[in-house]
Amino acid sequence: MMRKLIKSLVVSKDLESHIDKMPKEVGSLGYDAWGFNSDINKIGVALFKQLYDRYFRVETSGLENIPKDGPCLIIANHSGQLPLDGTLIGIAMEMNQYAPRAPRAMIERFFPTIPFLGNFLNSVGAVIGDPLNCAKMLERGEAVIVFPEGIRGSGKLYSKRYQLQRFGNGFMHLAMKYNAPIIPVGVVGCEETIPAIANLKPLAKMLHVPYIPIALPFIFPAKVHLNFGEPLTFTGDCNTSEQQVTKQVEQVKTAIRGLINKGLAERKRIF
Repeated sequence: MMRKLIKSLVVSKDLESHIDKMPKEVGSLGYDAWGFNSDINKIGVALFKQLYDRYFRVETSGLENIPKDGPCLIIANHSGQLPLDGTLIGIAMEMNQYAPRAPRAMIERFFPTIPFLGNFLNSVGAVIGDPLNCAKMLERGEAVIVFPEGIRGSGKLYSKRYQLQRFGNGFMHLAMKYNAPIIPVGVVGCEETIPAIANLKPLAKMLHVPYIPIALPFIFPAKVHLNFGEPLTFTGDCNTSEQQVTKQVEQVKTAIRGLINKGLAERKRIF
């Protein structure tokens, strides 16, 4: 009852009608097998869209490149200490005027251990970033957001802003196995939301968290640019050498680097 009340207060009829266009299978209670809930997702979109529109003033291009249905991988650069980039990409996908998609974001394992946050993230589509989970999402024809840099990207210092860190090869194996097109995304602006000057690695290790940045306890209202590139398709099988897979991953990195440069060139100011 509380959920329905909140939904009635924050979710407009136009927004609900738009999100209902998304191809998403849920049960009679509004959940799917991975914890996604249609009502909670609508509430989350309605609330975070205010930050998307007014605080980060997100500008997007290339949303028409996201397939209307079927499996696909949304591969982006990672930054900003908190998963704001994934949230903003997800809002852009759900509000896509061409064809809204319900994104499934692969998140770090420590997020679900935080009380209440884990359940909320599951409810809006997030899944622990495990290759098996990603494979099952692609089997279901989902659009999956992956940050191949992982914590190497999100936890990097401001001095390394917009420098792509090492990509894992796992997403490429999955793209080839499930014939899933890769949509590269260049994110510009999230580097400036929580600029960190150092990382307290010993304390992070003691607390069993990936990193503890030294940064101001404030999220700066940096203007964010999201550039979605044209789909990239790769073929191969289990006999494809790891060297060839790495070359293909480098092609994706090159595409993302070009989209980052595009966003930096378009940006007139940081805030």
